[in-house]
Amino acid sequence: MKQLFLKERAAWIVFFLFLQLLALAVGYMDTGITFTSAAYIVFLSCLSFLLFLIMRYTKETRFYKELNTLDSSFDLTMLPEADSPFEHIASERISEQNQLFTQRLEVLQSSVEQEKDDILNWIHEVKTPLTTMQLMIERIEDAALRSQLMYEWLRIHLLLDQQLHQKRIPFIQNDLYIEKIDLQKVLFQEIKSLRQWCMQKNIGFEVSLETDTVLTDAKWLGFMIRQLLTNAVKYSHSSDIRIRSTSAEDVTKLSIKDFGKGIHSKDLSRIFDKGFTGTADHGDHAATGMGLYLAKQVGESLLIDIQVESEPGEGTRFTLTFPKENEWIRMINA
Repeated sequence: MKQLFLKERAAWIVFFLFLQLLALAVGYMDTGITFTSAAYIVFLSCLSFLLFLIMRYTKETRFYKELNTLDSSFDLTMLPEADSPFEHIASERISEQNQLFTQRLEVLQSSVEQEKDDILNWIHEVKTPLTTMQLMIERIEDAALRSQLMYEWLRIHLLLDQQLHQKRIPFIQNDLYIEKIDLQKVLFQEIKSLRQWCMQKNIGFEVSLETDTVLTDAKWLGFMIRQLLTNAVKYSHSSDIRIRSTSAEDVTKLSIKDFGKGIHSKDLSRIFDKGFTGTADHGDHAATGMGLYLAKQVGESLLIDIQVESEPGEGTRFTLTFPKENEWIRMINA
């Protein structure tokens, strides 16, 4: 701050020094004034000016010091008290801009909330004809046609479900209900929802659960598993998907292993990034790059760690590590 103050007052300091040099020059050239007297006056002037600078530094930098110590998220309505006319101008302009931006932010937030509500309402409205369509498809006698239509219906259903949960994730903390749930029930429910797709691709499931209960939110865990199973089925052909759960030292792990095309090593660090669809098959227009991203977001809220292991051509294994019970208790009490 001292350097900034001296830089701000550099013109004044230079002008003052120029006046002192001028006084010394007059004392040197004017025989009526002794040079010693002129030098004494210059010395007293410089000393007085130095004391004046110190006093003004303390007074003039107080406002800006307090302003500079505030972080980027500080409340602009709590600005330091202004002393000088220029500080009053700066304070008033900052307050005016803060009020203007606050009003604009409120309008934008209201617009975003309205858009979110409209999309959620639209998704719920679309679900009604989708349910009717499912019933109509199930009555089709042609098995091949029925299977193909159910597959396309399922794709639409999963995309709508993904959009619905994506809009709810920012408010997930208000929707969590942590309890001990039946892991097998959640898994079989999600497997059942994909049965038509799995039958079409000749994919089965091999489920082995050492631990069948976990402490979490059933609805959001189901959504996570749905994204991982969808990903596994999508990139697998005529093979089983192995699902295992293990427990050690009060930590439960759930692994989902497919034998599909796998993920290239250079893509592993990016598969949870929003919109990332991979580099090995970049022409896959059906991929949205949202499923694993949303699963990761939900996992962070549920304190579930997701790890992935994969080799090209050998399949992919996703491992979910559930938190210990005392971790949830600590989080609730925090």
